[in-house]
Amino acid sequence: MKKTLIFLISFLIIGTVSKSEAQTSLQKMESVNFSQVAIEDNFWKPRILTVSTVTIPVCINQTEVKTARIRNFEKVAAKKGEKHEGIYYDDSDVYKALEAIAYSLKNHPDAVLEKKADEWVDKISAAQLPDGYLNTYYTLGDIQKRWTNMDYHEDYCAGHLIEAAVAYFNTTGKRKLLDVAIRFANHIDSTFRMQNRHWVSGHQEIELALVKLYKTTGDKRYLDLSDWYLQQRGHGYFNNKQGSQDYCQDRLPLKEQTKITGHAVRAMYLYTGAADVGAAKNDSGYMNAMKQVWEDVVYRNMYITGGIGSSGRNEGFSVDYDLPNEQAYCETCASVGMVFWNQRMNLLTGESKYIDVLERSLYNGALDGLSLKGDRFFYGNPLASSGNYSRREWFGTACCPSNIARLVQSVGNYIYAKSDNALWINLFVGSSGSFTIKNRNISVKQITDYPWEGKVQISITPDKQTEFDLFIRIPGWADNQPVPGTTYHYSDTSIDKNSLSINGIPATFKMVNGYAVINKKWKKGDVVLLNLPMPVRKIIAIDKVKDNLNRVALQRGPLVYCFEHADNEGKAMNILIPDNLTFTSEFKPELLNGIVVLQADAPVATISDDNLDISSVIRKITAIPFFSWANRGEGQMQVWMPRKIKDIRLSSQ
Repeated sequence: MKKTLIFLISFLIIGTVSKSEAQTSLQKMESVNFSQVAIEDNFWKPRILTVSTVTIPVCINQTEVKTARIRNFEKVAAKKGEKHEGIYYDDSDVYKALEAIAYSLKNHPDAVLEKKADEWVDKISAAQLPDGYLNTYYTLGDIQKRWTNMDYHEDYCAGHLIEAAVAYFNTTGKRKLLDVAIRFANHIDSTFRMQNRHWVSGHQEIELALVKLYKTTGDKRYLDLSDWYLQQRGHGYFNNKQGSQDYCQDRLPLKEQTKITGHAVRAMYLYTGAADVGAAKNDSGYMNAMKQVWEDVVYRNMYITGGIGSSGRNEGFSVDYDLPNEQAYCETCASVGMVFWNQRMNLLTGESKYIDVLERSLYNGALDGLSLKGDRFFYGNPLASSGNYSRREWFGTACCPSNIARLVQSVGNYIYAKSDNALWINLFVGSSGSFTIKNRNISVKQITDYPWEGKVQISITPDKQTEFDLFIRIPGWADNQPVPGTTYHYSDTSIDKNSLSINGIPATFKMVNGYAVINKKWKKGDVVLLNLPMPVRKIIAIDKVKDNLNRVALQRGPLVYCFEHADNEGKAMNILIPDNLTFTSEFKPELLNGIVVLQADAPVATISDDNLDISSVIRKITAIPFFSWANRGEGQMQVWMPRKIKDIRLSSQ
């Protein structure tokens, strides 16, 4: 009772964005917070539990035992002149882990885990300087050099601190970390915006975090600071190293940008923040730029998995259609960023294509970054492997483990959205929640085996008969368009039709921006049934994607498939997928925690032991979802398979 009272008092003291402010927003709707959604399906619920019981403990162990990340905060408080250990941006990993913990405590309350989080918060608070500054690298080093190098991630770390503080306050009602974040944000604002001191964040993140702080506190100062950060770009301030203008999206002012450049994660965080600020300030200039940059990303620079950032040289983008498979970088954090950005774009426009891309990145590009056991991680996510690529326990730069952990824990953020008179079903996840629409309480429940099956039962239960619009996304993949744009297309047209019914009767609806919109007076017991057929589809890339010439990828539902050594007699590079090959699908509950596999009898090329003869045999081949590969040891893997014999990579090994 005491904890609840403290939370309510804190909430009232801090306040929230007023209704009048919200009404000026460009947003078509608002997302429903994961804390209002109970996930109950067989796909996401076990993964959330795995992150709580395995991944987060791994992050804690690495953060305070195997590395010096927590120890650096302790050193600052001890004031014994000890040196910083690790990399200058390591503080951020502590904050991301705390954010994941906050989400986990909401999903799976755990007193021991909350006590550990409180210990961390105390140590972080003790390391803050009197003027609000908080960064262990500079505090344990040369404090006189703080705020002198735009690429040393001080405000990047601050952004992750703010996100963690907001998440922990929202979950527990405890505001100690929030007060730390507020003091640090005030310090930054006083140092830069209020003095009009030019500064461009080398690694964007603080922009989106400040909007979260604004929405939590109701203090417009933080929204103005975020907008100020955005306006610093494109004026030649960030010039501390060659090529940095493109690398950090600083060549043009943000509202003039139309092309994607540079580091993929930095770009995603920047454009997420721009969408947030554009919505809150009713500034269409940001939105117009975001639409053009988004098209450049999705139409010309995105992998079929939803991964982005093909080049390891800059951890980001190179030139249009440069999408190599085995050398693909595709950082896990970039796919997490794609989820963030595409959600904001959907909220701003009400267009389902953004959720189509979000879903693709979530189920394929991002989820691939986490092993099924939850204890190993990918930093990069290639679309092919000759057999020497595997997940690792940890990284020197350890942004990805805690990033994928916080995404999985908060996946409920992306299922529903609402406005005053409408509800949107964006993702098909077995779940339930209660939302206020037209001042009425509306309970919603989804029952589905998605992504394995396309049947989705949606029960609508208002506390009183209420008329409102129900928007149900019809995915592009179910309507003969695998990805927005023309880079990828199905090799054929499916004759399978989607269907939608209400209480067993075909539904009357209209299509708006990719959503089936049903308007009716909803009453207790109303059940909507959506059926999305899931045939195995073959995807072809246009010739400009040279690495995929004469190759084909497989997709079923939202999932991209790959061929891995463990299912195909030790090899994946010698399989041929002729254009007339047909596949069957089957759910195998005992394989890789339960997956649908695709199988066919296909030509497989082999080289004789003496390397003198090449032969082709018909053999049963098996494809598995891309996210599930690399859980059975190192070996060959391919997403894009050859259609012609000349494109097979032969090897006797």
